[in-house]
Amino acid sequence: MGRVRSPLLGAVCGCWLVGCAVTAPIQPAALSKSGFDGAVYKGTKVKVHEATPGREAYRVFQQGATGFVSIQSVRDDAEQRANDFCKRKTGGVMESLQETTANPPFILGNFPRVEIVFDCVPNVEPAAAAGDDPKYTKLVNLKKLLDRGVITQAEFDAEKAKILSQQ
Repeated sequence: MGRVRSPLLGAVCGCWLVGCAVTAPIQPAALSKSGFDGAVYKGTKVKVHEATPGREAYRVFQQGATGFVSIQSVRDDAEQRANDFCKRKTGGVMESLQETTANPPFILGNFPRVEIVFDCVPNVEPAAAAGDDPKYTKLVNLKKLLDRGVITQAEFDAEKAKILSQQ
């Protein structure tokens, strides 16, 4: 009898955990409410880029299914959804304007959450934009690190100066 309940209990728990993940539809930022509005656990908001005049901004919200999911994997999922959206809509890529992330500890319903406000920009291949200039490729990769919050603006500026000063 105990063996019959065990698989059933496992299935119920599995469905409950999967049911906790939130993947809200991508909506225009001006017409939608933040997934962090009214939340008990507020997130940290960071402005990434200035909005480009004339481009519509969109909002994507992603939440992990449990507290054991890394915030980076949730961010990667949100960025992938935004990039897929821009590719379908304009053939371009997403440019992050603002990011809000949940603050640890990820317990008691405070699951890893990320909300990105973005716009869609034309997709310009680095090699096509600047030939095969290795400096340009290094700068593009450095900018990606800055955009993802891996390095600070000061670190970006210092590395950029080093790259541009190389022969």
